[in-house]
Amino acid sequence: MTSPEDRLDKLEMLAAEQERMLEELSEVLTEQQKLIDRLQSRLSASDDRIAELEAGLPAPANEKPPHY
Repeated sequence: MTSPEDRLDKLEMLAAEQERMLEELSEVLTEQQKLIDRLQSRLSASDDRIAELEAGLPAPANEKPPHY
């Protein structure tokens, strides 16, 4: 049978481990959000560049492809 002190020690160790894990997960989440923000910025810039390039292209002709 475990004593109350042993149970308390075990609970304190468990609480400390959970606190450490929460801090680690928070750091990972922060880094992932930074990466998502950077990727969204790059995607937006790519979309803008594609729109610029498409604006400079001539309008497609209503021609049949050569294999018809």
